[in-house]
Amino acid sequence: MACRISELVIDCADPDLLAAFWSEVLGYVELGRDEDGSIEIGPPGVGFGGPLPTLVLSPSSDPRPPGKLRLHIDVSATDRAQDAELERLLALGARAADIGQTGAESWRVLLDPEGNEFCLLRNRIERV
Repeated sequence: MACRISELVIDCADPDLLAAFWSEVLGYVELGRDEDGSIEIGPPGVGFGGPLPTLVLSPSSDPRPPGKLRLHIDVSATDRAQDAELERLLALGARAADIGQTGAESWRVLLDPEGNEFCLLRNRIERV
């Protein structure tokens, strides 16, 4: 076996805000806080090392570089159609983003509360 992704680290201005947002989006819970203000969230009852990666929201005052991000998160609904999940994400604080898509794509481009791009894919997947 090779490696697998265990954590995704996101630098952000407000770790509490993004931890709350991504916990609601993914059904995650807070796993811990570090002295530097980082917050780790992950699947309830599993935490770090489980089948799904955890997210670490790390405080940073560095400005976000302009232009398209080189890395972003893709999410897929587990229990509803894409349109219904889009409504839920928008109600949680996501915003629609235009990064030059044509409208024919099967995914929807969104921004989290700090403006980080992520995509909602069309295909539903099973909950782990």
